[in-house]
Amino acid sequence: MSEIRTQIQKLQETIRQHNYQYYVLGDPLVSDREYDQLMDSLIRLEKEHLELITPDSPSQRVGGEPTKDFPTVTHDIPMLSLANTYSQEELEAFEQRLKNALPDETFEYVAELKFDGIAVSLTYENGLLVRGATRGDGERGDDITTNIRTIRSIPLRLFEKEGTPQNVEVRGEVFMPKKGFEKLNKMQESRDDKLFANPRNATAGSLKLQDPQIVAKRPLDFSAYFIRSLNEDDSTFQTHLESLHQLRDLGLPVSRNVALCRNLWDVLDFCNEWEEKRDELPYEIDGVVIKVNSFDQQGRLGATAKSPRWAIAFKFKARQATTVLKAIHLQVGRTGTVTPVAILEPVLLAGSTISRATLHNEDEIQRKDIREGDTVLIEKGGDVIPKVVKVIEEMRPENSTSFQMPDACPACQSPLIRQEDEAAIRCDNIACPAQVHRRIEHFASRGAMDIEGLGEALVLQLVESGSIFDFGDIYTLKKEDVADLERMGEKSAQNLIEAIQKSKTQPLDRVTFALGIRYVGAGVATILADEFGSIDALKEASFVQLERVEGMGPVIAESVIQFFQQPRNVEVLQKLQKAGVRTEETRRKNRGGVLAGKTVVLTGALGRFTREAATDLIESEGGKVTSSVSPKTDYVLVGENPGSKYRKALDLDIEILDEDTFASLLSKAKKKQFPNEEQMKIEL
Repeated sequence: MSEIRTQIQKLQETIRQHNYQYYVLGDPLVSDREYDQLMDSLIRLEKEHLELITPDSPSQRVGGEPTKDFPTVTHDIPMLSLANTYSQEELEAFEQRLKNALPDETFEYVAELKFDGIAVSLTYENGLLVRGATRGDGERGDDITTNIRTIRSIPLRLFEKEGTPQNVEVRGEVFMPKKGFEKLNKMQESRDDKLFANPRNATAGSLKLQDPQIVAKRPLDFSAYFIRSLNEDDSTFQTHLESLHQLRDLGLPVSRNVALCRNLWDVLDFCNEWEEKRDELPYEIDGVVIKVNSFDQQGRLGATAKSPRWAIAFKFKARQATTVLKAIHLQVGRTGTVTPVAILEPVLLAGSTISRATLHNEDEIQRKDIREGDTVLIEKGGDVIPKVVKVIEEMRPENSTSFQMPDACPACQSPLIRQEDEAAIRCDNIACPAQVHRRIEHFASRGAMDIEGLGEALVLQLVESGSIFDFGDIYTLKKEDVADLERMGEKSAQNLIEAIQKSKTQPLDRVTFALGIRYVGAGVATILADEFGSIDALKEASFVQLERVEGMGPVIAESVIQFFQQPRNVEVLQKLQKAGVRTEETRRKNRGGVLAGKTVVLTGALGRFTREAATDLIESEGGKVTSSVSPKTDYVLVGENPGSKYRKALDLDIEILDEDTFASLLSKAKKKQFPNEEQMKIEL
């Protein structure tokens, strides 16, 4: 066992060193294949000897179950934002403010590239990564430690060198390299998923994902720019440049494009150089950060409520070009939103050829009076699809006409709908070819009909093969229709058919939610099922009847009316009814339960209940579950690691229930045997 432990430790240290060579020094010593072989050897040994796995092992990048909420973290020192400047004159004004604050002193500056990413804070204790948090509002952020651990350029353990602190806070930028971003969007496109607008949006979306195993597949990277010791007796640095060297010594990646500038002219030279060379970088930048190098001067300059006085961001100019708008096409999104897109005469802009630009919506087209044939100014600020800034009217063709949005969906010819006070125009046809994949996925999802095995990849195959055209067709599938599909077989096909048959017995509220009516989430679906008792009754309900239902309103009522006015939607519902899906049931409204008229919010990880079970219990006792805390909330049911909802409840003096109190309340009120105890994980 001692030899195995030594072997594992040696592999761990070797892999850490290779990570340092690759991410920090940019000088890998082995090929990707050799690196993967080392990692495979480590994982194999650790699987055989689970007791020897340590939290800082390079194999432990992804761990833990998906989270429901990200707990809130309070930053000991606020993560301030930087003031922006766009010209030489504004930089000169920045320096003048420094001189006014500290007269008769000279300043050295450090200029660094401004990564277009997401700021995070990392906490290391005894050299181990114990917490990662977002900047948030500067005072408080989200604890995203499980997601941060998946980023391979962030060390799980710091290097130990003489004089290097091991209890530190590190701040830096999580970003997504250009090639990784392009690869991710190609994958999104192949799955008919929404494309990310730019690498920064992709980064932000990835860090908010609740499943770290998905985050681990995203090509995220990290660059550090700040360090402070958490021990008062540790020696401190004299300059910002020294702190960057310290970060590298600890094994953290730091930008290689940093300059010590003796005066403002050196700063301007650095800014101008990288504004010209920005497209040569493997990642997006949107400017340069300029900081006073001396920590003593930084301390005496201080900060405003929002920004440090000793630092500023020089933002690059937006990149623009002119071209001809040849046509305006309509693009139907997966949720039915119809977006106008400009088809352009291809033009080179910021290192790439641009042939399309978003026009956002009908109001935007009318406000800018954009017409087919116009010469337009387009702008790219990191977006995948750039935007049209303005029309060059003096170059407009004489025979041009104003653009008019059509009345019918370009994909299925169903009537387009625009609700009052909304800019978006939508197609509500649930069988629309442009939306059908996502509609079917939602219908089969866990919170809806819960058809196990009918996931994204299989839905795509079934639609593309012509086996199904809408979610009503799911119930016509036979085993032989799916057995020959990719990654399927006799057993998998049989399991899927059984899951489909089982889903026919789902309760009415789940069926209502599965229909995908806009604004009708799981909670609203339950209210509608309770009130009307059948899909047919809901279909025949008037606007007035719907609006009067508690928890409804004019927006939801109008959405329900519009949904059932679509003939194609009614046809799909008839398919469900013909297949034997439960579309009506007798539902008893418990108006006299112990929680009658009460509003409850859930927060934190529940241990004795599943969230679904807790919600069912609350509703069975006449209560209502909502997602946000307000003065109208009666109780907040709190599990482990509660988030901002818990703090807001305390601020509003709302009664807090732990799981034991909640169970006792229900048990004493009814003294009954709760159904499905195994699922609820509760013993009363």
